[in-house]
Amino acid sequence: MERALYDPIGGYYTAGRRSGAAGDFYTSVDAGPAFGHLLGRQFTRMWEALGRPPTFDLVEAGAGNGQLMRDVLDALAVESPAAYAAARVTLVERGAGARAEHATRLERHAGRPIVSTATVPASIDGILFANELLDALPVHRVVATERGLREVYVTVRQDRLMTMLGPPSSEALAAYLADVGVDPAVGTVADIGLAAVAWVREAARAIASGYLLLIDYGHDAQQLFGDAHRTGTLRAYYRHLVDPPPGARGVPAWLERPGEQDLTAHVDFTAVRRAAEVEGLTWLGSVPQGRWLLGLGIEELLERTSGTSVAAVRDRLRLRSLVLPEGPASTHHVLAMARGLGLGHALP
Repeated sequence: MERALYDPIGGYYTAGRRSGAAGDFYTSVDAGPAFGHLLGRQFTRMWEALGRPPTFDLVEAGAGNGQLMRDVLDALAVESPAAYAAARVTLVERGAGARAEHATRLERHAGRPIVSTATVPASIDGILFANELLDALPVHRVVATERGLREVYVTVRQDRLMTMLGPPSSEALAAYLADVGVDPAVGTVADIGLAAVAWVREAARAIASGYLLLIDYGHDAQQLFGDAHRTGTLRAYYRHLVDPPPGARGVPAWLERPGEQDLTAHVDFTAVRRAAEVEGLTWLGSVPQGRWLLGLGIEELLERTSGTSVAAVRDRLRLRSLVLPEGPASTHHVLAMARGLGLGHALP
């Protein structure tokens, strides 16, 4: 999964994310600038809770081509010019191709201090956020058997990628399940995000003071590794199909077309919380994305698109897609953590 997504030469994300109508999947950013607009309102609340400092870090991890940050800065410039002037902006993106787009994408904000980098800054005073980053980090796939955990490996047979079972590659896998309080039933497939836990811990250590805000889809551990997800959550997205039919080789869909399709797995919110707390962050809570957007005023934005023109109707439909129950409104959650005495939760 690491190689398929992040290989410097052939990785899926190397040349930038492939979302939107011409890509393989949609994100909330593809619904138009409204998502970034409302996120800007969230950051204004957080900046105010920090005491309205004259400068603060605004860092996006997994920034892709910079579209979301541009939408956020556009909104701040209009609705909260003081927060806009105070923001020191950093875009963190592993893909060199996507990083190359940052300067052009953020050209209208060229007068601001903006840094584009591949790694999270060592020290952050302000806000670190990520939208749908953790689900794209590689997982270990294990199967619970009567004799304990077995891990699913990828191997090569006659120049073909195949799967095989073997002993766990690390004692950390069993320790992970014990830590989140889960004992999977025999036959359960569990996709364990050790990389997500490591990322959260690194991100938490980087926050000297301020907030960590994560937006992603997933569940608490008991649900994620329970009966509802007995076959695991690792999925392939290709041309807007989820787990497209495998080819004649009979391998899982996620093993087809390496480097040409997106791979994701649901996030374990229990593990995220525990990782952040181990590094000293205070858990402020989580809220479904739809409720969060309503609290930030998405209804007001809907009222602004009340016209009958084709453009107005299209904008209205895009906005509604963010709060429809069958979409990201219910599948995605906003998770907030912080370091620093007296910080309010700042969530709607």
